[in-house]
Amino acid sequence: MLLRFGGTRGILLFRRRVGLSCRFAHLVPQSTEYRPIKKVMVANRGEIAIRVFRACTELGIRTVAVYSEQDTGQMHRQKADEAYLIGKGLPPVAAYLHIPDIIKVATENNVDAIHPGYGFLSERADFAQACADSGVRFIGPSPEVVQKMGDKVEARALAITAGVPVVPGTHAPITSLQDAQEFAKTYDFPIIFKAAYGGGGRGMRVVKGYEELEENYHRAYSEALAAFGNGALFVEKFIEKPRHIEVQILGDKYGNVIHLYERDCSIQRRHQKVVEIAPAAQLDPQLRDRLTSDSVKLARQVGYENAGTVEFLVDKQGKHYFIEVNSRLQVEHTVTEEITDVDLVHAQIRVCEGRSLPELGLDQDKIRINGCAIQCRVTTEDPSRGFQPDTGRIEVFRSGEGMGIRLDSASAFQGAIISPHYDSLLVKVIASGKDHPTAATKMHRALSEFRVRGVKTNIPFLQNVLSNSQFLYGTVDTQFIDENQKLFILKPTQNRAQKLLHYLGHIMVNGPMTPIAVKAKPSSVDPVIPPVPLGGPPMGFREVLLKEGPEGFAKAVRKHQGLLLMDTTFRDAHQSLLATRVRTHDLKKIAPFVSHNFNNLFSLENWGGATFDVAMRFLSECPWKRLQELRALIPNVPFQMLLRGANAVGYTNYPDNAVFKFCEVAKENGMDIFRVFDSLNYIPNMLLGMEAAGAAGGVVEAAISYTGDVSDPMRQKYSLEYYMDLANELVKAGTHILSIKDMAGLLKPEASRLLIGALRDRFPDIPIHVHTHDTAGAGVAAMLACAEAGADIVDVAVDSMAGMTSQPSMGAIVACARGTRLDTGVSLDKVFDYSEYWEVARGLYAPFDCTATMKSGNADVYENEIPGGQYTNLHFQAHSMGLGNKFKEVKKAYAEANKLLGDLIKVTPSSKIVGDLAQFMVQNNLTRAEVEQRADELSFPLSVVEFLQGHIGIPYGGFPEPFRSKVLKSLPRIEGRPGASLPPMDFKALESDLRTAHGQDITPEDVMSAAMYPKVFQEFKEFTSNFGPVDCLNTRLFLDGPKIAEEFQVELERGKTLHIKALAMGDLNRSGQREVFFELNGQLRSVLVKDTAAMKEMHFHPKALKDVRGQIGAPMPGKVVEVKVKEGQKVEKGQPLCVLSAMKMETVVNSPLSGIVAKVHVNADSSLEGDDLILEITE
Repeated sequence: MLLRFGGTRGILLFRRRVGLSCRFAHLVPQSTEYRPIKKVMVANRGEIAIRVFRACTELGIRTVAVYSEQDTGQMHRQKADEAYLIGKGLPPVAAYLHIPDIIKVATENNVDAIHPGYGFLSERADFAQACADSGVRFIGPSPEVVQKMGDKVEARALAITAGVPVVPGTHAPITSLQDAQEFAKTYDFPIIFKAAYGGGGRGMRVVKGYEELEENYHRAYSEALAAFGNGALFVEKFIEKPRHIEVQILGDKYGNVIHLYERDCSIQRRHQKVVEIAPAAQLDPQLRDRLTSDSVKLARQVGYENAGTVEFLVDKQGKHYFIEVNSRLQVEHTVTEEITDVDLVHAQIRVCEGRSLPELGLDQDKIRINGCAIQCRVTTEDPSRGFQPDTGRIEVFRSGEGMGIRLDSASAFQGAIISPHYDSLLVKVIASGKDHPTAATKMHRALSEFRVRGVKTNIPFLQNVLSNSQFLYGTVDTQFIDENQKLFILKPTQNRAQKLLHYLGHIMVNGPMTPIAVKAKPSSVDPVIPPVPLGGPPMGFREVLLKEGPEGFAKAVRKHQGLLLMDTTFRDAHQSLLATRVRTHDLKKIAPFVSHNFNNLFSLENWGGATFDVAMRFLSECPWKRLQELRALIPNVPFQMLLRGANAVGYTNYPDNAVFKFCEVAKENGMDIFRVFDSLNYIPNMLLGMEAAGAAGGVVEAAISYTGDVSDPMRQKYSLEYYMDLANELVKAGTHILSIKDMAGLLKPEASRLLIGALRDRFPDIPIHVHTHDTAGAGVAAMLACAEAGADIVDVAVDSMAGMTSQPSMGAIVACARGTRLDTGVSLDKVFDYSEYWEVARGLYAPFDCTATMKSGNADVYENEIPGGQYTNLHFQAHSMGLGNKFKEVKKAYAEANKLLGDLIKVTPSSKIVGDLAQFMVQNNLTRAEVEQRADELSFPLSVVEFLQGHIGIPYGGFPEPFRSKVLKSLPRIEGRPGASLPPMDFKALESDLRTAHGQDITPEDVMSAAMYPKVFQEFKEFTSNFGPVDCLNTRLFLDGPKIAEEFQVELERGKTLHIKALAMGDLNRSGQREVFFELNGQLRSVLVKDTAAMKEMHFHPKALKDVRGQIGAPMPGKVVEVKVKEGQKVEKGQPLCVLSAMKMETVVNSPLSGIVAKVHVNADSSLEGDDLILEITE
């Protein structure tokens, strides 16, 4: 094919084309009598169909809708007086392109005229011709003009003839890639492909270099074919950074043509308009005159009738270039209507009836600009993912309204299904004001009122555009979006209410999301909060710490007269009794009472240890937020946390800088005292934790983990001398407070006197703190003995949370010490009030209460030495594994496992190692002797193997031999402190990765959570993404969900309360979901919840796992157009893998890594949901 570019050759081509259009000559009106229209069909869908129906209704004209099989639920068919199915059995878009069906419906139902809307058939001359042939009027230009203007090549030739400047380009559709290459050689890059038979950005691709040419040619052709039924393209020089200005024209059957001024459509992405403005801001009046004059001149030359738009590019020098004529109504016609007060659809219909523009009062000198109007296209697209279309069900829809706001929509209502088959436009929002900034302010306000839930929208992006100073006070060009990447820093929508409904619906359908140990239900009775006086709380020990620092604080503690108490109710007590499941929600309720009435406590133990990961893992709440909120409610009492030395709050080794950073962030968030311990009393691990806590400015409390019995001369491994030597090293290292951590409750009164007495004698100036558990029932006696021997602080729990595997009773210690030199100064009456709250609150956690399976403590702990919290957990595990009747054997096996491992200090994580080995022995009916004998052939639990390798440090007395060697064989061994060889953690890289995965709203606390527990944090963020923060729910609702017909209130924040009623739960649908109905603030809401039990029996396409690098998921819902690779093929990073099509837009999925295609899960024509697995790549 011979290509002709620019100049007079275009005129010659135009003259030849005139002959081709002679077949339309008989359609030029021979008479101009007025013929009223009584019935109008709209051959379109969505908001434009409704827009035309409304105009017809205002004019007293009956309306007819057509719809595809996929559009049976769409609003446009309900808004018409009549509606008929077209394109039965055809694909969604093809139905609206099926001219025979449309004409048949029109003729069978006495339709006078057809309005084509925009898109689909609106610029098809053969459709206009078909209407005329069937005796139905086409509301638009004549077929001849549609042919001339719809074919952009011919329109270009007409513009040249009329003397309108044009962009260099081809004068005929190109037929091959070679044609495109020839054009590029002539004019150089950049160039742009455009669909020859349609607009709206479909089939439009910019090419900046030869390497992009082939791929973009094929994508543009494919998109044009899918959108317009014809893949023909033409190519032209791409003008960089122009303004896109278009002029609205209107002509009648009598040769009258007027313009209604211009619109600025420069804000685009993928060549599709996002925001339109009328009139164009800061447009030179002379340029405006040239644009409008050229538009009218071109329209008159072709005898233009009805509404149309002449589009121009304006370069930086103010030169304008004609690009095309849209011989139809535009999506953005609304802004022109607002500033001129001309109803363009009314005018279209009246012109079609035979009215002249002067008869309609539309003379050019009467058309005036009044103010400014802005249109924003709210679409179901996700700006954070390259504007990928989103599909699904609209669960909530609330629009913005008010003075100066107009809404044009169709599918924007609660319950609407957004399919991947059509355009992503949800609603057009039009704002009018006296000037551009005023209209922008109104638009921003209206968008902020929108609430769209269930699908993503571009509203946050639009709000950023409206706030941009260049948009408000300058001029923008077509590169505005690309050059303002800050527009993509999106403020996340909270969507709290709907996410809560999803959570509640999930619980109602699938049961509790946190594992439940027993079948007991949470109590329906909420605890009563005891009265709290008005005003701030009295001063406490924290004021001393803040004023005098850690050293001064330690001195004040040592000088204090009487016994000081640390309350463990907020952490270790519920860890021991309730599987660490107590929520911040219930801690916050009682916190003010504690602050006002227990200000003389040494501290509250409320953080660290198991509470850190359990908060995220099982309670779906942020542990840092717990610390922050409790600190705000209890400003006067020091907080204490449990720090596992070099393991921080984890169960593994971390780089040294991670431990230091953790302590720093904890101190910044309100932590005061760091109780540092190591599960093996391994000094190198403890020293690292002490240094980290001290460097953060915290009080360092070095804790010696206690085991054995110093009062028994027969047990010499952990003798009094052993503990004294340890204490010497810790005091020498600079600890502010010395602690004895008796995690199994093994300290008997006599041993207490011996150990604490010796420590007091050796270290008269160091405060001594003792922690124990009351498993055997002797805790109160042991703690009183410690106090008598010189301990400054002992640990207690409030009475209703004390005893058994928890700490000794606060009330008992307070009562026993009252009136003596050990008097605690704590009010016994307040202890009773405090205890009453927790007695009722404990009922909320009945599914986790150790008393469900364990009815009392047991003195056999002196033999098996099982730590308090682990004792409870082992009891639960034994029952859940059907070994409840064998718990005695489990306890015996624990003692035997301890001996196998060399008689360890037993506290997390060493206690877990012993427990794992014990359960392994019971499950396999193994004795200690059999394990020792068969150690080289048994498959031991991983925790046991890693312990023997040295992963948690070196136990006192060394590893047991030959057991260790037989188990490890040739496995590597770690010598020295395990974390010493780890490279420093890169927190900046981690933060960057987290922002990429979870958005910009990542805090330093989030970074530390991910550093400690990467997988748990990932799951927690996924939970909050799906269900939001659930800490505002009361505990019964959180665990068990509401009952049908139950009404309740949820306070999201101060002044924002939701009124919710659970209404009903529907039957299982074909997708494995149940619809759960609620009433929220008086309005009906529903959510679709996957029934996990039913889903196991149904087949669904697998999802790509986000944390598996080689699993490639669908970036958006859609249909697979082409698969570009095969299994076993080697691919490079960035190589195209497949092409998806959604909402008439094609997206190429590129490989994020290099590797081998292991498996392809899709084929051409596969329909996918978002994140469906496309293929797997192995590196």
